[in-house]
Amino acid sequence: MFPNLDIDFIIFGIMPYAALTILVVGSIARYERDPFTWKSSSSQLLRRKQLFWGSVLFHVGIITVFFGHLIGLFTPVWVLDAVGVPYWFKQWLAVVIGGPAGVAALIGATILIHRRVTDPRIWQHTSFADIGILVLIWLQLVIGLLTITQTLQHMDGGEMVRFMNWSQSVMTWNINAWATMVDVHWLYRAHIFLGLIITALFPFTRLVHMISGFAAPFRYLLRPGYQIVRSRRQKALPKRRPTNTTPAE
Repeated sequence: MFPNLDIDFIIFGIMPYAALTILVVGSIARYERDPFTWKSSSSQLLRRKQLFWGSVLFHVGIITVFFGHLIGLFTPVWVLDAVGVPYWFKQWLAVVIGGPAGVAALIGATILIHRRVTDPRIWQHTSFADIGILVLIWLQLVIGLLTITQTLQHMDGGEMVRFMNWSQSVMTWNINAWATMVDVHWLYRAHIFLGLIITALFPFTRLVHMISGFAAPFRYLLRPGYQIVRSRRQKALPKRRPTNTTPAE
């Protein structure tokens, strides 16, 4: 009924759909069930040292890498052909922009991990999910930077187009797309595998604040009116007696 359950079929054929399903269903369930946990739980008040540089380097780097992957993998190949962008040029662009961005994100993640692990107060308020997802992202950045060593050996853009076709085939529910990825280098396998794991863990970690970061400005602009805040108190507060401020004669 199913192809041989080898590593390629699991990573490229099963995991993308499983990870995307968990991402969507888990995010909706968490927002509906525990909306007050939809936050990043900043530790800035506990210790500001290292936070600025670590946070800035990490966020600037990771956002650049994220959108670089998003645009790079899901831009249809026919668009590149229509615009006249050579595959080799796009490949070099990915290395020149993605490489420094990945290094910046890695340095920032290292600073943030060091800050959490070495400060007793922050460590006391750090959950397993907080440190776990940060370590996974750090490892993903390391593997991603190591894949550049393989990318530089295929600067004609052929391998890049291969990953683009696979990514877009997954989104169009082409269940046989995995067969085109059977001989990719193990670094790419590890990079994609860990990326799908992080995608599946997204709804259960502080990463959900990424959605809020993109959605909040639009929700603010589109809200119907002023926000009304009501107290949960069932009984009215007792009236305070007026204080006699007239000086005694």
